[in-house]
Formats: sequence, structure tokens, C-alpha cells
Amino acid sequence: MYKSVSTEENTMSISNKDKAIALLNSIETRKQQAVAYVNPDKYIQHNLAISDGLAGFGAVLQALPENSAKVDIKRAYQDGKYVFTHTDYTFFGPKVGFDVFRFEDGLIVEHWDNLTEKSALNPSGRTQLDGATAVSDLDKTEENKALVTDFVDTILVNGKLAQLGRFIADGDANYLQHNSAIADGLSGLGNALEAMAKQGIKMAYTQNHIVLGEGNFVLSISEGSFAGEHVSFYDLFRIENNKIVEHWDTIEPIPAKDSWKNNNGKFGF
Repeated sequence: MYKSVSTEENTMSISNKDKAIALLNSIETRKQQAVAYVNPDKYIQHNLAISDGLAGFGAVLQALPENSAKVDIKRAYQDGKYVFTHTDYTFFGPKVGFDVFRFEDGLIVEHWDNLTEKSALNPSGRTQLDGATAVSDLDKTEENKALVTDFVDTILVNGKLAQLGRFIADGDANYLQHNSAIADGLSGLGNALEAMAKQGIKMAYTQNHIVLGEGNFVLSISEGSFAGEHVSFYDLFRIENNKIVEHWDTIEPIPAKDSWKNNNGKFGF
């Protein structure tokens, strides 16, 4: 959906969003020009499987089998110094990923991501990536971020499920779900939580690290546990009329520290 931007243009003449898109697309195209959008002296890496700096990024590209990588960016949004994207990847296998880039003086200086394996259609026939993409309600960005911050704290961290109606309207058509295991609506969410409880699968959000947004799209990045594993939760929400109406997510296990390729941690916003 999003195409590469030529780095022959002045680096400062295009948006940070387009620079992030160009860098991600370079994973597939192998065009080295996009590296010009990265500050080589300050690039901090939070993907724990990749070594720090541009050298680490380059080593991963070299390890990819030739012509194996595919990058299809479905969504890209900007919030101040941050750009966040939602991408359909073929990257050591088919994956869905969120990437977050921090910019300083027009250059990328920090990167976070959260990747999960691609899966089959969910019970409502939705994929992990389809659905709405267009930004609207730019004047409501801060209001929508506040709504999601409240939702994450009230519902996901503190488990006050009786207050779900404050955030999500009842009825399957009012809440479109892209989690691969959950159906649309409050009923789908409730059924999934009940099924997990019966199987002894526990999901706990312990800390929200940052909430980013542009208009009607808001990304929440949290830490917690799922099925006994320490994980990172990335949840993307679409807001309409002060209610959450659509949700996408990825859950990625955080490996033991002795296996990290860098010492920057998964979060550190």
C-alpha cells in the first residue's frame, strides 16, 4: 500500500512518516539509500534479536535468503517525534508486525517492534491486517489517546470488566476484532476470555508504557504475561464517536535477558 520514497530528494523535504516507510521497504528492495534517513551515531535498537546500531540492522538483512523478504505496509501514522506502522511481512517466514520509530532532527534515532506469526481467519472471518486504514478526526487525537489510556488502565491492567460499556458499544457490529482467536463484539471478547479461563490460560497486563495516536487510530504498548510467558502487547484501536470500534494486536514473548543481542530492553520509551 505504501511505496518507497526516493532518498535523492532532500532528506528534510519529506515527512518522517515517508522516511520510516522507505526504511521498511528497503528490507524487501535491499536499496541502501534509505539508510540515509537513520542517524548512524545514535540508532538505538529495541528488537532484542538484533544487535545495536546500523551494523545490527545490516547483519539481519544479510542473513535473509535472497529475494525472500516481502514488506506490505498497511497502516502508517505519526504522533510528534514518533511514527508507527502496521505491516504484512515475509521476514524469516510470514509475520504481522508493528514498528515504532523515534525521530530527532529529521533522522531515525530509535526503533521498537512487535512481531507475531500470521494466522488463519478469526471466528468472524477477519485477518490480522484487514479493515479500516484512513485517518480522520485529527482534532480529536489527544481525546482519543486519553480514551485508550483509560481503557488500558481500567480494563486491561485493573480488570474492571463491568466498565467495558464505557469504552465499547454493545453489539457485534459495533466492535470489529482482528485478533486471530476472538470474534467481533463484546460477546466475542467475553467468550474468548471464558474459554481461556477454562483452559487455565491467563493474560495479564501489568504496565502500559506509551500511547501514540493520530486522529482516530491509537496504538497502546504494554507489558505483561500471557500463558505464563513474559510478553509485549501492542494494541491498535480505531475510535469513532468516543467509542472503540476496531482492534488489531500482536503479542510477542520477551526472551530471557541472557539471549538479548542488545541491552536496550523491549520498551524504554
